[in-house]
Amino acid sequence: LLTKQKKVLKDKANIERVVAEWDKKKQEALRIAWQRVNKSFGEIFSTLLHNANAKLTSLNGHYDADRAPKDLVLTGLEIKVQFGSLWKETLDELSGGQRSLAGLSLVLALLQYSPAPLYILDEVDAALDMSHTQNIGLVIRKSFRNAQFIIVSLKDGMFSNANVLFTTKFVNGISTVSRAENVPNKKHKDKEK
Repeated sequence: LLTKQKKVLKDKANIERVVAEWDKKKQEALRIAWQRVNKSFGEIFSTLLHNANAKLTSLNGHYDADRAPKDLVLTGLEIKVQFGSLWKETLDELSGGQRSLAGLSLVLALLQYSPAPLYILDEVDAALDMSHTQNIGLVIRKSFRNAQFIIVSLKDGMFSNANVLFTTKFVNGISTVSRAENVPNKKHKDKEK
């Protein structure tokens, strides 16, 4: 009986050691993911909205870019946005367009962290004015050179940054699709560099 008890205790200690190692690896993976996504998120947001910054913070209020809190998975994350020197308390203080840019910046940062070969975006620029649409097109063009995007948009800012355009028309009760190569104009190429 004592031999069995020793074996059980030894097995228990081994299991606890393995679980502790996995927890450590999980925390390290979360910390690295948080750092990389947070960095990209801030860079993309400040590119889309000049004189602005954004970051992901833990809901418990602690923010340390070098170390994710141990309870990060349980507490979750929230977006904090800064305009000039003023940090907004909540996203409710932002306009609809600013919230759209924050959300899109986070999505693009996540896509940079874990890339895929193809993305489909449907009217992500609907709530935005032309300059912000143009900036989104430039960010996608510069930051995702090895990916393909299918983007549904009604705005020229996206069109002017596309390599290929597909237009749809409804004529005499029939939908038609046509393809056109797009050469971004010199102004856009200069901004891209």
